[in-house]
Amino acid sequence: MLAAVDSCVLAGLEARRVEVQADSANGEAKFSLVGLAATSVKEARERVRSAIKNSGLDFPRRRLTVNLAPAEMRKEGSALDLAIAVAIALAEIGGRAPEHSAFLGELALDGAVRHVDGVLVAVRGLKKAGFRSVFVPATDASEAALVEGIEVIPCIHLAEVVAHVLGHTTIVPQPFTVATADSASDVLEHDLAEVHGQEEARRAIEVAAAGGHHILLSGPPGAGKTMLARCLPGILPPLEPGEAFEVAQLRSLLGDLVPGRPLDWTRPFRAPHHGVSMAGLIGGGSGFALPGEISRAHHGVLFLDELAEFQANALQALRQPLESGRVTITRSGGSVTYPARFTLVAATNPCPCGWSGDPVRACRCTPAVIDSYQRRLSGPLLDRIDLQVGVRRVPLAELASEPVGEASAAVRERVLAARARQLERQGCLNAQLKGSRLRHSAPLQPGSRRTLERWAEQKGLTARGFHRAWRVARTAADMEAEELIDDSHVFEALGYRLNDVAA
Repeated sequence: MLAAVDSCVLAGLEARRVEVQADSANGEAKFSLVGLAATSVKEARERVRSAIKNSGLDFPRRRLTVNLAPAEMRKEGSALDLAIAVAIALAEIGGRAPEHSAFLGELALDGAVRHVDGVLVAVRGLKKAGFRSVFVPATDASEAALVEGIEVIPCIHLAEVVAHVLGHTTIVPQPFTVATADSASDVLEHDLAEVHGQEEARRAIEVAAAGGHHILLSGPPGAGKTMLARCLPGILPPLEPGEAFEVAQLRSLLGDLVPGRPLDWTRPFRAPHHGVSMAGLIGGGSGFALPGEISRAHHGVLFLDELAEFQANALQALRQPLESGRVTITRSGGSVTYPARFTLVAATNPCPCGWSGDPVRACRCTPAVIDSYQRRLSGPLLDRIDLQVGVRRVPLAELASEPVGEASAAVRERVLAARARQLERQGCLNAQLKGSRLRHSAPLQPGSRRTLERWAEQKGLTARGFHRAWRVARTAADMEAEELIDDSHVFEALGYRLNDVAA
């Protein structure tokens, strides 16, 4: 007898429908699984066989064929286990699956339905495809219920699922989860109030937060670069509901969601070690590529400490995401595109020993070594970083005194106000303005325009550097609640590109 149920497999953030057909016919007892199944799917035969028997259900003692359609699409992962088991059970009993329903879940040998990665992405895709209900592991029901307009059936055990499908019992659906932001905590792990001195770097961090600009901090060891970077999340607003959902999708795909708390309103902060591979930073893996650190930092902060120590190919691969806010990765399974709109905070020493230009400690590096070290950061990469700031060591006497700088809470209020002006005016942060939107939203006064053009021409700024300085000037004006960009804003923006010019 033939039975069919629906499921799906994931290709990045896309859910692709899979029809699971089970046919039980006379012949030698044999279990065949066809339909371009990867090894992880073929192993489902033994899991499903044991799960059906240990659930008190009859496993066919005849020839059993399970087809995963469409046959030309490769299937990977364990999420098809539940659909395969339900299809086999219905083929043996003679029942039918409910219409417009899909099944997702891995099976344990005792029939328990176990967690699978990417349930939120799968349910969102199934809903778009017109499905009305989806059966998911009970541990994943809270994230599935974030998708409005589709019934979520939490599954604990295979026997319970089959009984529900046959109408013998009823599983209570998971209620829709209303996305409501948590109240922001006043306790910060890293507060700008603890930063001694560094007025220029503090101002640059504030500008970066207000406009969504990328920033490079350059200075000797112990100057406070890492502390400044880790203070940035504390002056950023919490995630908006749409942003939190996008972040949750990526975390779901990677299996990083906290059970029972699928939405987190804190902006991501990722700080990968400089030994990370290009696949770890950008994304990769066999089959369809998984998100890397840049996508994990989506709508948050990516901190790359010791920037010059990262692999050259990984740094060059950053160039496209820094510009477009997304990354496209092609592997054997096909191409996938992930969002990667983050604020980059990079930190680097001026030379391998770290003391080039320091007034106290002598540098041990030769000019050739210093030049070679600094050339690891290519011009095209630096051209995409809006703010480039030197960070000097704070005198030890000042470190022993109480810091006098503003706390993160006060800075955050200015950042929120500046962001609100940008969103009201143009619907996005200044760092995302391009072309006609930049000209319309950030018009330059004739004098300011001449200043920017003359300085850029004399110092040899690229077109990209010119427009990035323009956008930073608009942010500086927004931080002062000024409608027009004046010379002071332009000069501040150009000051952040002095290292770029020197290179």
